[in-house]
Amino acid sequence: MKKPFVSGRLKSVVYAFNGAKKLILTEHSIMVQFTIGILVTIAGFIFNISTTEWLIQTLAIGMVLGIEGVNTAIEKIADFIHPQYHERIGFIKDIAAGAVFFAALMALCIGIIIYYPKVF
Repeated sequence: MKKPFVSGRLKSVVYAFNGAKKLILTEHSIMVQFTIGILVTIAGFIFNISTTEWLIQTLAIGMVLGIEGVNTAIEKIADFIHPQYHERIGFIKDIAAGAVFFAALMALCIGIIIYYPKVF
């Protein structure tokens, strides 16, 4: 039997929240990136960044955390499917890590563009 629309969506939100909590509490890369996101958010208040800068900064933080979450899921699935090292699995994991690298590099550039003029 299908669940009613609203209760089904609420359950989805609970699952998503639990997934985010698991990422933050168990994955070291997410812990580091989440901490950086908090520090940059504090910096935003200290340097009184504009609304546009807040929007871009928030988007950058969400982008890095979201892509890191997808990368973690890909790694977990790959390790489950093939626990021993395999060249193709390694290739897939490297590509997923590369996506995180691109997002983090872009977030770094955004941070420099926002904060360099305010600091120097």
